[in-house]
Amino acid sequence: MATVMVLLMEVAGVLSLAKMGAAFAASIAVCGAAIGISRIGGQALDSLARQPETAGDVRSNMIVSAALIEGLAFFAIIAAVLVMFLV
Repeated sequence: MATVMVLLMEVAGVLSLAKMGAAFAASIAVCGAAIGISRIGGQALDSLARQPETAGDVRSNMIVSAALIEGLAFFAIIAAVLVMFLV
């Protein structure tokens, strides 16, 4: 009986580490997405300052790129939530 309790406690510790790892991975992914979107915005403003006539193209490309990066962050959050609640 004692061996079963030791095994159960060990498995619970591993699962707890998996949940912490999932939360850490999601936070890193969201921070990376925030940095990427901020760089896109900064570079877009830089290019608009140099060539104001390309405002429409730059703005649309910026929005599409930011949406793709944000989608990747959402996938990371969903994967982390699945690991935290289903494992």
